[in-house]
Amino acid sequence: MKRLTRLRGNRWHALLPVVALLAVTSVSGAAHGSAVTEPFGVAGVAGVVRAVPSSARVGALFSGDLEGGHFCTASVVRSGGRDLILTAAHCLSGDGDTDVVFAPGYRNGRAPYGLWRVTKTYVPGAWSDRSDEDSDFAFAVVASKGGQDLEDAVGANVFATGRATGGGDVVVTGYPNVLEAPLTCTDRPTVQSRTQQRIECPGFTDGTSGSPWVDREGEVVGVLGGFEQGGATDDVSYSAVLGSAAASLYREATGSSGSSGF
Repeated sequence: MKRLTRLRGNRWHALLPVVALLAVTSVSGAAHGSAVTEPFGVAGVAGVVRAVPSSARVGALFSGDLEGGHFCTASVVRSGGRDLILTAAHCLSGDGDTDVVFAPGYRNGRAPYGLWRVTKTYVPGAWSDRSDEDSDFAFAVVASKGGQDLEDAVGANVFATGRATGGGDVVVTGYPNVLEAPLTCTDRPTVQSRTQQRIECPGFTDGTSGSPWVDREGEVVGVLGGFEQGGATDDVSYSAVLGSAAASLYREATGSSGSSGF
């Protein structure tokens, strides 16, 4: 389970020496559009050596403010309202989850693109009813800031469904509970079952639930969650296969009856 229980307090600041050490010793992560590709299955602190161009599209989820500590990861996906984020269903509890804020590009106690308040969440009924691991994905709408929408501020990836598992390598980006900066890993997903996919990426601890799996086309083809709510170990993670149920939820979240980017 790679969602961190939400807690308030300042215990995160004690982790900064760990972050500094990892920043010196880790290999830089690669992302879509980068001229350099990570060896498959190798993780690194995003942007420590090379900036990740799309890193601002991924951020951390907090309860209320930065003092609460980040508990999950989310990413911006394209929508007509330009205000939609994607995460794991087990990171959200429903429409009452409006104390949650999203910090895109979060790093070392700072939210360089501001905090964006969640105003509405979209969780599959199969997850709400029985915590169905094949429905462990969710969307949330965030409020605009100063007349600007989230997508205008940081951009967005395309949400894609119906993609075959293992069709190409993907970049996974998330916020482990032991880091105050994003971790990235490049590898190729493999089939876990007809409805689940897995990927081997070291260091994806609690807090990385909701991390997007982005392919070379800039499409989100997975979200860390699913089997064992993302995985019982730090080095193997899972995602539900994004099919018709995910497409239907996306349409509901965007308020569109047609294709809006997937």
